[in-house]
Amino acid sequence: MMHQKYLEEAVNITLENIREGGRPFGAVIVKEGKIIARAVNTMLHDHDPTAHAEMSAIRKAGKMLESVDLTGCVVYASGEPCPMCQAAMYMAGIREAYFVFSNDDGEPYNLSTKTIAEEMKKDPQDRTGFTFQEVTKAEKEKYVDLYALWHQLQ
Repeated sequence: MMHQKYLEEAVNITLENIREGGRPFGAVIVKEGKIIARAVNTMLHDHDPTAHAEMSAIRKAGKMLESVDLTGCVVYASGEPCPMCQAAMYMAGIREAYFVFSNDDGEPYNLSTKTIAEEMKKDPQDRTGFTFQEVTKAEKEKYVDLYALWHQLQ
């Protein structure tokens, strides 16, 4: 029953975003029964392909909690989170997400990320129209080992 309340909030902020010329996506993040972040998709307004509702809500939640660890948080979204947003949730420790409209619902309006999700299941070097290649060992030796330096300075 509690899910309904938060899903309605995600839909309500999405409706407002649509009325203001934005895309039909909104998300809220809840921790311990309290909404700690709300966001809508602003990618067209901000000229930022990562400004999805879920990504923006995750950024806000991290600032609110002063942590990159969002374990225990739950995402409620108007639309099915894309692979980028799912990856960000996973990296942040978020293990629950609920949404109203699926990729199948969005497909007739060109609002589905199903094709991207399918490509992401492939190894990077096997993705269509995508080059993904590590430099050779000889080329790598020309650079400072950034990971070792970071570890040393911790």
